[in-house]
Amino acid sequence: MRVVVVPVLSDNYAYLLIDDDKRIAACVDPAEAHLVLAKAKEEKVDIVAVLTTHHHYDHAGGNAEMVKQVPGIKVYGGRIDNVAACTDFLDHGNKFNIGSIEVLALHTPGHTRGSICYFCSEPGKEKEGSVFTGDTLFVAGCGRMFESTPKEFHDSLVNVLGSLPPETHVYVGHEYTVKNLQFAVAVDGSNESLKQMLDWAQEQKVQRKFTVPSTMKNEWLINPFLRSADDSMRSICPGCSPVEVFATLRKKKDSF
Repeated sequence: MRVVVVPVLSDNYAYLLIDDDKRIAACVDPAEAHLVLAKAKEEKVDIVAVLTTHHHYDHAGGNAEMVKQVPGIKVYGGRIDNVAACTDFLDHGNKFNIGSIEVLALHTPGHTRGSICYFCSEPGKEKEGSVFTGDTLFVAGCGRMFESTPKEFHDSLVNVLGSLPPETHVYVGHEYTVKNLQFAVAVDGSNESLKQMLDWAQEQKVQRKFTVPSTMKNEWLINPFLRSADDSMRSICPGCSPVEVFATLRKKKDSF
């Protein structure tokens, strides 16, 4: 299993999830189909599926063109998410394969009501898997909350994605890392891991390098939205529950 990053639009990430033995791939959120198809040609793989994290145009806007350009391609998306050109509708816990790669659908409401994250692994190597999180989980952040409640979004982050193995590679939907870390430092200034990560992310930006993948272990250290139950977050909303802390953080980030 191999992942290739394909930058699209102004700051989006699409991806190729590749089975090198079979020379096939799934593409994740191919908003600009021509760029994704060109990268697949460069990698000498055939795209057999689209994995759509959610219905917003900057993620699903290339689906129809993928269907046009690749006859018979499968387009996966959340059953209740109204994904463009979807052929295969997913519920939480559904599994399917891209060659030898097993893909597990995780329903993660928050950014949208029907958002799906995709946990991908090879047989016997589940601890070395990768998850594609769209706009649910970012490096050091999370997406805006449009169609769900704070409790649902918090659960998606902490209990669904948070249950994945610590070594899981995290591939997110946007390059928002520097801004996310600046916010994280603002609300958790004593966290030295954050300051080090911000220095690194700013250098990556200068060199026009990616800040993906992260790992779930790293996110538990630096992501304030995952850490809403930590003592260091209590000053954000004194006397509040973790969900209330999360909601307060999300509101603050909206205007940061």
